[in-house]
Amino acid sequence: MNGAPADRIETGRELALADFSPPALGMGERLIRMAYRMGVPGSVLSSPMGKKARTRLLATVNNTIPGNRVAGTAIRAGHFLVHGAKTPIAQVDYAGAARVTPPLEKVVHSFSWLTDLEACGPREQGAPVAERILSSWLQANPNPPAKPGKGPAWNVGNTGMRLMNWLVHAPLILSGEKAFRLRTLAHIAETARWLDRQVIRAEDGLAEVAGWCGIVAAGLLLPDGRPRRLYGEAGLIKALGELIGDDGGVLSRSPLAQMEALAMLVRLRNCYHATRRDASSAMERVVEMLVPPLLALTHGDGSLGSWQGGWAVDGEEVGDLVRASGVRTRPLRDVRQWGYQRIVANKSVLQFDTAPPPMVQHACFGCASTLAFEMSHAGQRLIVNCGGAASGGGLVPVRLEQGLRATAAHSTLTLDDANSTAILINGGIGSGVTQVDVDRKTLPQDNGTTATRLEASHNGYAARYALTHQRILILRDDGTELRGEDLLLPSGRKGKRGKVGFAIRFHLGPDVEVSLTPDGQGAGLALPDGSYWQFRSGAGTVELEDSLWVDGQGRPQATQQLVIQGLVSRGGGNFGWLIKKMS
Repeated sequence: MNGAPADRIETGRELALADFSPPALGMGERLIRMAYRMGVPGSVLSSPMGKKARTRLLATVNNTIPGNRVAGTAIRAGHFLVHGAKTPIAQVDYAGAARVTPPLEKVVHSFSWLTDLEACGPREQGAPVAERILSSWLQANPNPPAKPGKGPAWNVGNTGMRLMNWLVHAPLILSGEKAFRLRTLAHIAETARWLDRQVIRAEDGLAEVAGWCGIVAAGLLLPDGRPRRLYGEAGLIKALGELIGDDGGVLSRSPLAQMEALAMLVRLRNCYHATRRDASSAMERVVEMLVPPLLALTHGDGSLGSWQGGWAVDGEEVGDLVRASGVRTRPLRDVRQWGYQRIVANKSVLQFDTAPPPMVQHACFGCASTLAFEMSHAGQRLIVNCGGAASGGGLVPVRLEQGLRATAAHSTLTLDDANSTAILINGGIGSGVTQVDVDRKTLPQDNGTTATRLEASHNGYAARYALTHQRILILRDDGTELRGEDLLLPSGRKGKRGKVGFAIRFHLGPDVEVSLTPDGQGAGLALPDGSYWQFRSGAGTVELEDSLWVDGQGRPQATQQLVIQGLVSRGGGNFGWLIKKMS
């Protein structure tokens, strides 16, 4: 809005949770749900005078989210393919005693690979492969442990996703001989009972949602499941309310977590449809809320920006998921907790992080990315963030995970090579940015056109250096010019003496050809479509350094970055720069 006052983003320590109500039930159903929660078996509640039903599946689910054919083909050839890294299936320790990388652990123990296997060929060819892997897994994990945490196979997140994948892809694992089929069905039923008791011990909010989705799916597709379904539906809606903010963005601010939550609910909806039921209106409302924030982080080719540990997920994968959701909507515009401002100007797209990192209890791969931006033109990435911390353990080495979460791995300003928010191990976030102020305006231009102006500031360096970082971005509405200014402003009444080192980094897209100008104050940037852009600095010499960018499959690509660095007075300073399309 033209001339709108500054809008203060909530601090990341004060996030408002979404408010959802569980499905409305009659008195009888409420009593059944309460009794099941207290431990009364579903068979007793469903048929008090009858005999226990035989364990079987009540319906076949139509999976509407396609898998990765390349990964599925690799499985048929004897390898798990995760973010470009191949692991022989025969060498995997399914018991979890010999720990493998986190991405491989998740693929193996969540059985998400079943979706890829299904995508690469007919069921008759995939079923023997799936049954061989499942047989090895069952041999290593014959019974659930007393409680979660006994290895990656039995955390709540992997168990919930595994149960749902077994149910959704049942034809792949239940097509063989009778003895194996009965053994698998018995383990499915036992896993569901384990989740009933252990779901409240989930490792994080997304894992709890996965656990509840598995419980509801089992309630829909296993006999005597009505009490379990009623119990699971109430727990799922409560967990979803604690997972997302009131604008639909997950509180981890991770586009990967956003996709994962959406995919779980779409698969659960498929389970409802398989039994000729409709999902609750509250669950459908959550699906509708999850899509606009996800779309807000897409570039012109539909692929994702690299934020909070995520990588540049391919547009085809994002598009397949959104189509499967059935939601037709525009990208999020009313930004609150999600915190990513988006400008679309003709063929250019700008994404700007204007919020604190997630709270520690929500952080999956929390990144110190406040006031970083990405820019693309005609679907080609011009300025990026490195991304990919969550893919560490594929071709991205695990040891790089913390570095990829650092402020310097994002296109923004750093002071004294320090992070604006502390980066801790295991995805955690420490002290730093707690407040971000942001103002968005539309400005008239001299030639009759307009431009969008974003101004934001954060306090991440205030405690250490008594300086506030403010960034102003002005993007012309024809998408051909981005003017930027980074300011360091004294945050106390009395400025400190001395100087501190600063660096402003602009990580370049993988296909950008760059050459520094002879005067050392700029660079020429050539994109694959033949367009030529000029970068100019009013803040000092522009240097060219190596960088890294994680692509749509979670694989590292060598890239370059433009860096402006030097010393700035503790009294503050300002640094202007320009990115302009020349042809």
